[in-house]
Amino acid sequence: MWDQRFNVPEYIYGTNPNDFLVEMVNHIPKGRVLCLADGEGRNGVYLAKQGYTVTSVDQSSVGLKKAQDLATVHGVKIETVQADLADYPIEEGCWAGIISIFCHLPPSIRKDVHKRAVNGLASDGCFILEAYTPRQLQYKTGGPQSIDLLMDLPTLQQELNGLQIKHGKEIERQIEEGSYHSGLSAVVQIMARKA
Repeated sequence: MWDQRFNVPEYIYGTNPNDFLVEMVNHIPKGRVLCLADGEGRNGVYLAKQGYTVTSVDQSSVGLKKAQDLATVHGVKIETVQADLADYPIEEGCWAGIISIFCHLPPSIRKDVHKRAVNGLASDGCFILEAYTPRQLQYKTGGPQSIDLLMDLPTLQQELNGLQIKHGKEIERQIEEGSYHSGLSAVVQIMARKA
């Protein structure tokens, strides 16, 4: 599905980074950053422009090719890895930041990925997440149409056990990210740190 969706000339989520990531980027220590489900690379390329060493993981080779093209346009380098997050091995204790922007996974996979992300962060490393909540089904302005793929703050607090959540809330906000994220949206945001 994702290869097909990304296989168009335009960047379907735009080329600008996610607003919440931009707001929180200064909390990430300089170093290696892992972007989960980075798609066409808008967030990975932004982080590379900020001086981070970026690895972008996605299951779509088409999306990752566009990510490399975007990096070239901006004069930066990112590493791209085509992988299914269900079995992608997140290296332990070595990431300054792990980014999960609209990375919607089935609950059993998501829980395991979040556990691996907690273990993957280095001391003082930062985890940044923005995702749609179940209330997003009322808005129809983006995101999955299955409630199982949506997230809420209490569940994420449990799944990210081992991190200190410095910013965690569910809000409504206007999102304009290409043709697939457009309009008033219900999201959960997290910025958390590894002790």
